[in-house]
Amino acid sequence: MDSHVGSSKIITAPIITEDGKPIKDPLVLLEATSDQHTMQGSSSSSGNENEVDKSENRVVNKQTIEWKLLLHQIGLDVLRTDRSMVFYENKENLSKLWDILAVYAWIDKEVGYCQGMSDLCSPMIVLLNDEADAFWCFERLMRRLRGNFRCTQQSVGVENQLQHLASIIQVLDPKLHDHLETLGGGDYLFAFRMFMVLFRRELSFGDSLYLWEMMWALEYDPDIFSTYEHIGTVAGVTPGYKQKVKSMRQFGKYERENMKNGTSDNDGPVPISVFLVASVLKENSPKLLQEARGIDDVIRILNDVNGNLDAKKACAIALKLHRKYLKK
Repeated sequence: MDSHVGSSKIITAPIITEDGKPIKDPLVLLEATSDQHTMQGSSSSSGNENEVDKSENRVVNKQTIEWKLLLHQIGLDVLRTDRSMVFYENKENLSKLWDILAVYAWIDKEVGYCQGMSDLCSPMIVLLNDEADAFWCFERLMRRLRGNFRCTQQSVGVENQLQHLASIIQVLDPKLHDHLETLGGGDYLFAFRMFMVLFRRELSFGDSLYLWEMMWALEYDPDIFSTYEHIGTVAGVTPGYKQKVKSMRQFGKYERENMKNGTSDNDGPVPISVFLVASVLKENSPKLLQEARGIDDVIRILNDVNGNLDAKKACAIALKLHRKYLKK
């Protein structure tokens, strides 16, 4: 599709115009391989005469153009991802991250690439030596989280989780909810980032992985793998699985509480990440009530959480809030 993928290079400037013409820009030539090489690679690998207009050296396939327009955006995000880590001082590791995100953007055309995916993909590169293994782990993770990145009117991703968060805070801390509504934050959009990158910015690299492993173990459902077999399946929905379960011991602690209380809706059980965000708000409730005089103050107070969040404590509080919410 493009000779830059797998070349140990990263694109950080546009290589193509919106009408498919290659861009001969000095910055592009400096950062990437030659345009001619790129177009030859594209035409020879596709085997499709409609892919490239050889007379103008122009890409004519719309999907290919849309994908190539994403490549430099991915590159700019990759250069900002986990740069404090010694691991990424090696440019080959940065190029692996770019390769994986570029390929994923092609195979999942509905979602493509969105900011935040690099934060989710980075741990796969760090933990796994093999680029292909890292890609498939990331692809499976995205089957679980891709709904967060959908930007359609029918989206049930972050928007849906924000609505759940609002309901939870309204029940468990009505004072705080009313205060946030007064400040114009009743949509809880200030919590958007926590959901999108699963606390990667609020925790150290190691602690964020610790949190991921805990939260996915807590909401473990032995049948849930089937919901990831086909892209587009809503995570957490396994029709009728509760009827065929003989023992709840195999389920995670969070999921067992859901099953005991029969909680479910059309979108499946509320993910534990919603209660984790609620735990952060509850812990900072006194400060938010006293100091927040606008949404900027709310964002500032929550940003102060960065580096100070205790993953294990957050999970413990989230479970308590979950039980309390179910009772109420």
